[in-house]
Amino acid sequence: MISNLNGDVPRQKGKLANDVLLMERRQLKKEFTVLGPVDTISPRCQTFIDKFFPNISYREWNDWKWQLRNCFKSVEDLSRVMILSDDEKLAISKLKEANRLPMKISPYYLSLIYDSIPGDPIRKTMIPMMNQLETSSNEESDPLDEIRTSPVKGIVHRYPDRVLFVVTQFCSAYCRYCTRSHLVGKPHPLTRAEWDTAIDYIDKHEEIRDVVVSGGDPLTMENSKLEYLLSRLRSIKHVEIIRLGTKVPAVLPMRINARLLTMLKKYQPLYFSVHFTHPREMTLETCRACNMIADAGFPLGSQTVLLKGINDKPEVMKDLMLKLLKVRVRPYYIYQCDPIPGSSAFRTTVEAGVNIIEHLRGHISGYGVPHFVIDAPGGGGKVPILPNYVVKSDKKEWLIRNYEHKVYKYPNEK
Repeated sequence: MISNLNGDVPRQKGKLANDVLLMERRQLKKEFTVLGPVDTISPRCQTFIDKFFPNISYREWNDWKWQLRNCFKSVEDLSRVMILSDDEKLAISKLKEANRLPMKISPYYLSLIYDSIPGDPIRKTMIPMMNQLETSSNEESDPLDEIRTSPVKGIVHRYPDRVLFVVTQFCSAYCRYCTRSHLVGKPHPLTRAEWDTAIDYIDKHEEIRDVVVSGGDPLTMENSKLEYLLSRLRSIKHVEIIRLGTKVPAVLPMRINARLLTMLKKYQPLYFSVHFTHPREMTLETCRACNMIADAGFPLGSQTVLLKGINDKPEVMKDLMLKLLKVRVRPYYIYQCDPIPGSSAFRTTVEAGVNIIEHLRGHISGYGVPHFVIDAPGGGGKVPILPNYVVKSDKKEWLIRNYEHKVYKYPNEK
């Protein structure tokens, strides 16, 4: 049984002598002081490991590189640990033929859904179905027109004072609704020379004060590569803020360790823009990862895509927002799902998002109420969508309503 550092030693392949086991335990305790509390394993994860990875060690499961090497990518892989529907099997087999985002799920994240049934909220975001291979007339591969606002490869410069820096096309788990599904998972990663060209662009444009480092997921890169990028960006005087866009705390929480955080501290002010989808993602491992990031002094803001049948009920979104607040993640955005090919399986109405905000405002702390936005198709940027709180307005007074639908007057005269 995989256990904590003070309990049983990790399972090993074959039988080891007692002195070897003691040496490994001492080594694990030594690593504990360097890497942080990597012994956090939830009961669900433990059961999954016992059933499908009985011969791996404690160290291997908590090694993020082992997780990446052992991602599930095919029908054969998944069929070893779960029962797939015929629809799912067919959809997975046709992804390449349809030129769609490949399937990829980390072992950790799969442990959340291995015993689920088709229609499970998290399962639907990871395992494709045939309706996701259909393209409606209003769907486009690049609905936000990022290509038009990309002056050099890897840079999207849509807003005056900030840019998106797409540094990798690689993730540890591919979300089926990904807005960059036309780029992510492709076999041609950005080169060091392309990184340098992108950084030179930022350096030459003094109006840029905020850089969002995203992808793909930048935290799937080696520390040395990530540090190269951050050190180059931090050397640019007009770059004030750097943000890391990542879903790693939810899908690969063992990536968050003291070695990574110690390196990142050198490049403050640095923010984490983390992606969460459903309250079931808030496991022991994920909560630990978020708390470690917060303890290291990095602000965290969450981004959640509104998805039909997954998180489009007010009670589900409220549960997620409250769980995020408990681990010091500030809910930042709820996005209306972008109209990428196949997204009709995920897109719900704008009214559903407005209804969620109605049920959050006044019912939970203001810290837990994110902005509901539509990233305007065609490259218009994020547009906030709010319930109508203004009943009437003129030069003398405004009539406004609160979350209980009670109307109040506010004098508007100078």
